[in-house]
Amino acid sequence: MSKAKSPSRTQWNHGLRRWLFEVDRILRGEATRPSAIRNADIKFPVVGVAVVVTLLAAVYGFCMGVFALVRGVENSEYHQALMQTFASMSKVPLLFFLTLVVTFPSLYVFNALIGSKLKIFPVLKLLVASLAVNLAVLASMGPILAFFSLSTPNYQFIVLLNVACFATAGMLGLIFLIQTLNRLTLVGGGPKTGRPPVAKTGSEPVVAELNSYYGEAPKEIPEQSPAKKKTTVAKAEIAWKSPLEQGKGIVLGRHVRKVFGCWIVVFGLVGAQMGWVLRPFIGAPNKPFQWFRERHSNFFESVIDTFVEFLF
Repeated sequence: MSKAKSPSRTQWNHGLRRWLFEVDRILRGEATRPSAIRNADIKFPVVGVAVVVTLLAAVYGFCMGVFALVRGVENSEYHQALMQTFASMSKVPLLFFLTLVVTFPSLYVFNALIGSKLKIFPVLKLLVASLAVNLAVLASMGPILAFFSLSTPNYQFIVLLNVACFATAGMLGLIFLIQTLNRLTLVGGGPKTGRPPVAKTGSEPVVAELNSYYGEAPKEIPEQSPAKKKTTVAKAEIAWKSPLEQGKGIVLGRHVRKVFGCWIVVFGLVGAQMGWVLRPFIGAPNKPFQWFRERHSNFFESVIDTFVEFLF
């Protein structure tokens, strides 16, 4: 006889499915469409999405550890290989959440400097959503990393491939963050960029008006019947389907671009150096297992040295 699932396990499975669905909504742009952010906030369970982000990071960490597992099997060093894999699965989530803790205050201050009215919790939720995009992309490239780890013994190549994966995922995550922050700022009454929306219904903007701001609808929206207005709203929703799309006619102000350009540089530098502080993630084949290595040099110098070693 099969044992019935306990209520706690059933609730956990149901909750995990719901959280995965919420991450899927973020990836598809459903969580950042005009009708979903009318109150200048992204609606999703922060704790649940953070759990999924942690699991996605652990998945990529396991893929990073495949290189150590293969080398461990070849050299009969099973214990060190398993320890390195466990360390990688633990450190990748730690890398992203520590980077979030270090960079969140600067993002909030930079957000305030451009005149946005977004409060501290919506900004935190936005950063968690951008991490979800980042980790979803990174985890999707994990099998590629595992394949090359199985098929090549070149440590330098695996390191550079990891850097490329992190850079690609980070770039897409930051594009999502900037575009969504721009949309939230427009809805929340932040600084005006491009041409302003002109049509209003009551005291809050309608989807068609926001879509007009993005160049997808006429400047003047005539009064419509309920059925026709529903169709207009549906068309407007499609126009903002991609979470990475900036929209026609929208140009961020020069000062806004400069401020967030500076923040992106800060985020990239902090994330790169945080990864250097938490190394090793892959495990060099000629070194014994260590949880952390001694502090010397920096991330960028190490990448350059690894690239030179790979070439020559």
